[in-house]
Amino acid sequence: MVRTLLDWFSRNARALPWRREYSPYQVWVSEIMLQQTQAERAATYFERWMRRFHDIRSVAEADFEELLKFWEGLGYYRRVRNLHKAAREIMLRHGGELPLDHALLRSLPGIGEYTAGAILSIAGNEPVPAVDANVERVFARLFDIDAPVKTPIAANYVHHMAAALIPPGEARAFNQAIMELGALICGRTPRCGICPLGKYCRAKHLGIAAERPVPGKKYGYTALDIISGVLMHEGLIFIQKRLDSGVWAGLWEFPGGRLEPGEKPSAGIVREFFEETEFSVLVTSYLGVVRHSYTRYRINMHCFVCAFASAPAKREEVPAPVLHAATDYRWEHPAELEKYTFPAGHRKLLDAWLPALLEAATQDGGAATKPPE
Repeated sequence: MVRTLLDWFSRNARALPWRREYSPYQVWVSEIMLQQTQAERAATYFERWMRRFHDIRSVAEADFEELLKFWEGLGYYRRVRNLHKAAREIMLRHGGELPLDHALLRSLPGIGEYTAGAILSIAGNEPVPAVDANVERVFARLFDIDAPVKTPIAANYVHHMAAALIPPGEARAFNQAIMELGALICGRTPRCGICPLGKYCRAKHLGIAAERPVPGKKYGYTALDIISGVLMHEGLIFIQKRLDSGVWAGLWEFPGGRLEPGEKPSAGIVREFFEETEFSVLVTSYLGVVRHSYTRYRINMHCFVCAFASAPAKREEVPAPVLHAATDYRWEHPAELEKYTFPAGHRKLLDAWLPALLEAATQDGGAATKPPE
């Protein structure tokens, strides 16, 4: 079975950019990017990242704002924050070289059991299992595991089999082959008719491949209505930098928050601005609704253009905000916002309405559209 799998992989492996050199640094970055991200999408980010950050030192010495910008769109920004922290630790404690040692890898921020196994086996060709969701799914079908793969007994079994099947000297190829099979053939909808391991698969033999893996606990989605406001004054837009902890830590945003029960969106954004900045604002126009998702949330974000309720006579008289939900702020022309890193919803706002904001900046206001009640 193992030789059949390796032969299939040698003929069908995707030409992914991190498979060119297998340097520990490149394997590490690729594995962090691949968390919650499909390979084809990660490949684009990986190549752009490597052109700028060609080694660990360049990551450690980079300004975190620049790292965020190169990561923008991949989401789960804690990954890049941990990457930065780990790069600095590697420079300080390991002479700038990613250590190919399990305990030392696990001590670095953002490197868990799977990532450590992937680095050791793919970069170092060491006989260490690397069990991700693809491997769990393949093994659940191959060995007809009749319990959710995240339960302790099933997880231990998968880990044991993943280690036991590694052929001597071929850990790199074997671990990638199992993951590739899960990605290309043994996906959520199994393509049993073209699977190279079909004759070895217990679930296929029993006709229950679609029933494996056994589902674990299901989580529902929570719908959230939030508001966001673009405050404009004399052609400039107010943005603020999120706190250093919590969701989207350290990213830039337009003020806003969750709509309270029974509250009108137009009233909610006025309230949020005062709570977050102590600015008194009024709504001048309604942009529309941005819909996006993260983790288990489905979000409707009502977007407004706002102005000071009592506009300062001169730009130098604009009061400084009293920041209650941010660490920094800027007044920027809309054309300059591209250099900042925003959460996905706020970036969608800009992608959809930047031309309108540019026009509004020229006119020092927007064409009024009735806000939603």
